[in-house]
Amino acid sequence: MNSNSLRSPLGKVKGLGSAKSGTEHFMVQRLTALALIPLTVWFCFSLAAMPQMDFETFTAWLRSPISASLMILTIIMTFYHAYLGLQVVIEDYVSDHAVRLAAIIAIQFICILVSVIGLVSVVKIIVGGPA
Repeated sequence: MNSNSLRSPLGKVKGLGSAKSGTEHFMVQRLTALALIPLTVWFCFSLAAMPQMDFETFTAWLRSPISASLMILTIIMTFYHAYLGLQVVIEDYVSDHAVRLAAIIAIQFICILVSVIGLVSVVKIIVGGPA
């Protein structure tokens, strides 16, 4: 029996089948989760080690090149991981194709928007711009 006969007509046209794109998505989601473990631990310990919990102390801490770089990585990884996870939930539980597509686009837009706001905020603190 030919293995192509078990694939749907759409799968034959797209050249996709079981585990052709889902594996990469799964691995990227796991890698972002793995990267978030040390980043989250670093962030929590850094906040706990601050002598005061005020704006001036936080901004001085964030102006350090290491803190700024790790914060940028944390923001990127957090929202990319969130997007990947929410995409899977939508694909699994939303049956209407149009609603599913609209929801995935909305989630992607929101994750990009919020991450850009976070990144611009970090850069603004680094360069010392007005609040």
